[in-house]
Amino acid sequence: VICPDADVKIFVIAAPEVRARRRAAELAAAGQSADEAAILADIRRRDERDRGRAVAPLKPASDAIELDTSNLDVEAAVAAAIGIIDGAVRSRGRRA
Repeated sequence: VICPDADVKIFVIAAPEVRARRRAAELAAAGQSADEAAILADIRRRDERDRGRAVAPLKPASDAIELDTSNLDVEAAVAAAIGIIDGAVRSRGRRA
């Protein structure tokens, strides 16, 4: 957990296939070759390793809200995160 004492915790996810496509596009835009299948395989291996490690495994905090960005661009993902925070703050009776 990056900020264990945060009032609102957001666990951001995206489908591995989407992440691979995004990474391949990022590399291509930088003029680098990108093998999307290899990138996807690497993402899947890394995710499995990160979820299974003994120290600080990759998993959401028990009170985290999951934000799936698979079908969102950057602006929409940020707007969704802001919406989650605003909603949580309002539900707790506090002002943002």
